[in-house]
Amino acid sequence: MRIPIVTLTLLLPATAWSADDNWLEQSRGWLSGIWESVSRWMDISLFTISETPVTTAGIVKLLVILTIAWWISKLGRKGLKRLATYRPIMEPASIYTLGRVFHYIILTLGFIVGLSSIGLDFSKFALFASALGVGVGFGLQNLISNFVAGLMLLFERSLKVGDFVELESGITGEVREIKVRSTLITTNDNVDIVVPNSEFVNRHVVNWTMRDTIRRSHIPFGVAYGSDKAKVRQAALEAADRVSHTLKNVPGREPQVWLVNFGNSSLDFELIVWLTAEAVKRPGAVTADYLWEIETALKHHGIEIPFPQRDLHIRSWQPEAAVPRRIDADDSDR
Repeated sequence: MRIPIVTLTLLLPATAWSADDNWLEQSRGWLSGIWESVSRWMDISLFTISETPVTTAGIVKLLVILTIAWWISKLGRKGLKRLATYRPIMEPASIYTLGRVFHYIILTLGFIVGLSSIGLDFSKFALFASALGVGVGFGLQNLISNFVAGLMLLFERSLKVGDFVELESGITGEVREIKVRSTLITTNDNVDIVVPNSEFVNRHVVNWTMRDTIRRSHIPFGVAYGSDKAKVRQAALEAADRVSHTLKNVPGREPQVWLVNFGNSSLDFELIVWLTAEAVKRPGAVTADYLWEIETALKHHGIEIPFPQRDLHIRSWQPEAAVPRRIDADDSDR
């Protein structure tokens, strides 16, 4: 018996549809079972805070809210940096300060909203917060002091990103980042040093670029006694003119040569130069460049650079064995 083709075409779609329908029903039941298991797991109470149970779902919700707050903070800081590119009148240090304050505010709001979302009542939470505050006061004094010091640095602007500073310990470097607890300083040797923020508030700090980026430098050198002082001045000024770090064509800030001391074996001079903004952050390399050119200029003008000299005077003496011994009368009888 032969079945017509039309009958086959009508039966096949119905069979396929029924098979797909069964697969969908099985998948739906499987997914609903997984969802029920996840729901029961999410509703498990982990611990309680002020008689409020904290579940797994609440922890996940808190983490999601904090992640969203962190992304909002990141986008806001990027927007501030982009605004600084369109409006150059805003200083990079001001943009950095606004970005850090915006970051702290958004994270604090996100934390508060996250705690509220899991059902915490802040009126009941006050006792726990006061106890936590006492614990923080005794156990985390350094952390809190560094955090407050960081806020003071951001608002007072006594220390900004890009400043070249010298600490009381002798460390010099450029401020790269001001964080919640510490400040990152990079030295001229490309060494990153993490300094607690309280160091900048409680100790003596020299900020070489706080208000102005132009500074004056003293380069000491010495020449032999009897050298022509006019030639010494001419040679030192020629050396300063050949160094690219010297600030030029600025009235009142021309290089000078001072005679500062009569040394033991030399006339001590200082080359006084005003440095460009780029040279202020490289004190060691700048001094080396000036000394190199000063030595070349002095040699060109025939001026001697002395070295310490010592005269040694030796008194004549005779060995004890060479001195004749006096013979006494008692000794002659022996």
